[in-house]
Amino acid sequence: MPTRLFAEASAARGALARSSQGMVTSPHELASEAGREVLRAGGNAIEAAIAINATLCVTYPHFCGLGGDAFMIVSDPQGATITLSGIGQAAAKLPNDGRPIPVRGPGSAITAAAAVDTWEQAFTFSQRAWGGRKSWKELFQRAIAYATDGFPLTPSQRFWADFRGKEIGDWPDVVRVFTAEGRIPDVGETFRQPDLARTLTMLAENGGRDFYEGELARRIARGLEQAGSPLTADDLARCRARNESALRVPYRGGELISLRPPTQGITTLEIMGVLDRFDVAAIREGSADYYHLLVEAVKRAFIDRNRFVADPDFAEVPVDRLLSPAHLDGLARSIDPRRAAPWPHVFKTGDTVFIGAADRDGNCVSLLQTVYFDWGSGVVAGDTGILWHNRGAAFSVEPGSINVLRPGKRPFHTLNPGMYLKDGRPRLLYGTQGADGQPQTLAAVLTRLIDYGMDPLTALARPRFLLGKTFSDSRDSLKLELDAGQAVFEDLTARGHAISPIPAQSPLAGHPGAIRIEDDGRFVGAHDPRSDGVALGL
Repeated sequence: MPTRLFAEASAARGALARSSQGMVTSPHELASEAGREVLRAGGNAIEAAIAINATLCVTYPHFCGLGGDAFMIVSDPQGATITLSGIGQAAAKLPNDGRPIPVRGPGSAITAAAAVDTWEQAFTFSQRAWGGRKSWKELFQRAIAYATDGFPLTPSQRFWADFRGKEIGDWPDVVRVFTAEGRIPDVGETFRQPDLARTLTMLAENGGRDFYEGELARRIARGLEQAGSPLTADDLARCRARNESALRVPYRGGELISLRPPTQGITTLEIMGVLDRFDVAAIREGSADYYHLLVEAVKRAFIDRNRFVADPDFAEVPVDRLLSPAHLDGLARSIDPRRAAPWPHVFKTGDTVFIGAADRDGNCVSLLQTVYFDWGSGVVAGDTGILWHNRGAAFSVEPGSINVLRPGKRPFHTLNPGMYLKDGRPRLLYGTQGADGQPQTLAAVLTRLIDYGMDPLTALARPRFLLGKTFSDSRDSLKLELDAGQAVFEDLTARGHAISPIPAQSPLAGHPGAIRIEDDGRFVGAHDPRSDGVALGL
């Protein structure tokens, strides 16, 4: 256990990182250090991001894992971007009983997991386009070491194990792999995952497609079948991340970019496109006027999202119309500055990790990875140590739903990492945990970074809101952190918002990270002080 590095990273948590040579940010200090180590050894941003993500699959297993999906935006210094949308498709043979999809157990483990293929495609691009210097195997060294030798259990892992304490007993795989003979480990206690260490070693030695077509794939498929999942070896073999052009919307003389449906990247872009129609900087940041405008923009974009966003292979998604100036103009005009629109819409939960990386050459990566709910499906694939996600629970069984379950279909996905380009060059890397909260959190973070010129740490630490249900409050109310102030609560209530206070610096408000690239090429970054995360510069 590298105690010096751990102490250094712990001291950096909640601090603003600065560097002229490169930077990484993630929700766990050991993962961030793994990425910085790659950059320091001459690796590029993609290589660092893969090393970070692999490490998080070990050190943040409740939010992140090999059995999940992943999304990347990649850019070179000149703003040439690609996106990798790693969404596992539904099994080819599904239960046909018409019952609702369970949110846990083998009945929720019904989609393949595309994270590893996302990494491999990004790595191949890095080798071809950026002259990558690191071997695939090198990027897994830290992850394998922490899975084998252990790491200090995080407050976040302990919190979410305690939070699900009444349910975990019904998830035998979680008990077997993530507890100490039924006891939830203490914060700081050394936590090992020997099965996952062997799996990571196989991936490192055999390449990413071993997860889908090799010996590892056969072990995964066998474990899932024994658990009762409908996924097969053929389903794994068909799983591929997609290399797609980014979606774009103008904002304050620059351009925000995100991923295509079935992600809700289009939703974040709609919100920001609406806000671009207002002089946000003229509104006092943190005032009732500020929160009201952001919440009302969120509502309008969410209505479009719930109506249109699905897998374009199975449904027509009018991307161009939703991001058109005429449509955004209309949404902006519909906002009443003194009155809240009603909000009867269903909220979706989920948990995720954000990773940002920028190298000394100016190459950038913005990445999100997830197992959907904390602890995913609760199903571990046999003896692989791989916790499978439950993203299939995002499907509907209602025949008229745009996201109705179909064989081979990709589910609606809340993940949407982003970048902001100015003068055609990357200027901000950003993303957050939080499912439905992601576009809401990003609206607050981006306005504070761009419109108010805040540094990343200040922007991330300011009070945030969450419209809809939460784990602890089933009302479809507007959750707002208490440090927004009593006057703001009273003003928003008078405008018709149903307000529910949540504690200041609440984990419910998301765990975003951000890296700003200054005009002179220097990097400034932070990870949310609500998280265990840290940004580290070279």
